[in-house]
Amino acid sequence: MLLEAIYHRPKQNWAYAYDPDTLHIRIRTKRKDAERVELIAGDKYNWSGTFTITDMTVLSSDALFDYWEASIKPPFRRLRYAFRLTDGDETVIMTENGFPAELPDNPNAFFDFPYINSADVFSPPAWVKDAVFYQIFPERFAKNDPSLNPEKIEAWGGKPTPTNFFGGDLQGVLDHLDYLAELGINAVYFTPLFEATTNHKYDTENYMRVDRHFGTNEKLKELVEACHARGIRVLLDAVFNHAGRTFPPFVDLLKNGEKSVYASWFHVREWPLRVEDGIPTYETFAFEPMMPKLNTENPDVKAYLFNVARYWIEKIGIDGWRLDVANEVDHQFWREFRQAVKSVNPDAYILGEIWHDAMMWLEGDQFDAVMNYPFTNAVLDFFGHQTIDAKAFADAIGRQLAAYPQQVTETAFNLLDSHDTPRLLTICGDEARAMKLAALFQLTYPGTPCIYYGDEVGMNGEGDPDCRKCMVWEPEQQNEELLAFYKQALALRSKHAALRSADIRFVQAEDGVIVYERREGTERILVAMNARGREAVAAVPAGCNWVSLLGDEQRLAPAAGKLLLPGYGYGIWKQLV
Repeated sequence: MLLEAIYHRPKQNWAYAYDPDTLHIRIRTKRKDAERVELIAGDKYNWSGTFTITDMTVLSSDALFDYWEASIKPPFRRLRYAFRLTDGDETVIMTENGFPAELPDNPNAFFDFPYINSADVFSPPAWVKDAVFYQIFPERFAKNDPSLNPEKIEAWGGKPTPTNFFGGDLQGVLDHLDYLAELGINAVYFTPLFEATTNHKYDTENYMRVDRHFGTNEKLKELVEACHARGIRVLLDAVFNHAGRTFPPFVDLLKNGEKSVYASWFHVREWPLRVEDGIPTYETFAFEPMMPKLNTENPDVKAYLFNVARYWIEKIGIDGWRLDVANEVDHQFWREFRQAVKSVNPDAYILGEIWHDAMMWLEGDQFDAVMNYPFTNAVLDFFGHQTIDAKAFADAIGRQLAAYPQQVTETAFNLLDSHDTPRLLTICGDEARAMKLAALFQLTYPGTPCIYYGDEVGMNGEGDPDCRKCMVWEPEQQNEELLAFYKQALALRSKHAALRSADIRFVQAEDGVIVYERREGTERILVAMNARGREAVAAVPAGCNWVSLLGDEQRLAPAAGKLLLPGYGYGIWKQLV
């Protein structure tokens, strides 16, 4: 065995408390380099009376490694442990001190999980595991109140630009809540609703007021209550990394310079404030002069923003926050932010916008989840861009599954497109069949899926601003077959717990074909997809009694262990027991 490839550390995603009684322990080995891995564990104060040996199983694999996992309940919430790895005639022992020739007689040199303190157990809100989000860009979803229209409004359905307006409002959303409920949505994520000058509202002017073009605080409260009556949760977008140019403290800063009482609310490198060669003399989002970066280490800034966070939850009743540019804000701010939010509603969902590995934000003291862009990229590369094959896709997914604790995977925010990216259909080359497969994988994968408004009716669009078109409501302009598919797939996810569980295993990943199993308790579901345009054969477990749930069921041949799938074909089956 290659010792250099074997890795473990007693923290983060490698050893963590899944609940107040259960530890998950993981170890990494070179792929197919070990036939068996055992967890040798016990209580450090009663080793002889609690000593156990547990076989570990492969949680997932990627191109280089296998990731093994064992679930164990320490009798006294403490655990000392080591690993025994076997491959053929070779046996290796791993402790905290390295690779001893023999298993030590006592556990002093073993890895140590000191104690499962309930306060340290990361427990994201339980409702998120069963949620399906729908992202709404308020200016472009629906309109109903002409009195709120901005000046120089354009006709609904026109070509979007970075600066034009079409008049979407909160009443328009209210009018279409039944549509969302019938689709199978039970959570809505709004991009910013607060007072701002742009159509996207990421340049906040007033954090305490709904933008006048959308409605009022009272109208938002009405909308939230109407959502809750239908079992739909509401997530608002907040920009706490930076404010807008018209944010009153920044206006004061522009007027009074370094004498402003708000001078320490921002990061000023050089007075007076100005832009030289495209770069402001004050910190901003990117180099955008109209988005000055807030000093979130300033006590007054923190007090102000924490009050904002509490107000919309406590007074308006929202169910959580999506946090823009979250990785550019200091960790201590987010720790205190979490305390402020959870003090008002412990079940509030805190979602950070982070595009890369986010383990440092997901240890229970900051966010409940992040926008899962590593998942996004893998799905789009396989189903959409088709730049990787099935094996590379399965490897990417395997690496992602091992990257976080299970409870993080269960509530990860899994999106395929958004207001920041080209639309899914466009990424798939306007091939609706490929788009359906990407969406089906998203809806049968662990975590919390999010659908970008209009995807379900076949809206397309390149990147910003083209991805921010007005919602198509005319039935004759909608892809009815695609809409029916989304409704079926969402209903299937809601009905079958196995499709929402963290248990996923690839049976086949070859060329353009993937076959994977989803399990929860005694329920076992098989999903097969052919992500390329030519007919292909998929391998399925032979001799099992399967019943079709969705797709090309007539092509299943369970006795032969083979499945003939047409180009872009798919199927979902449940095992009868």
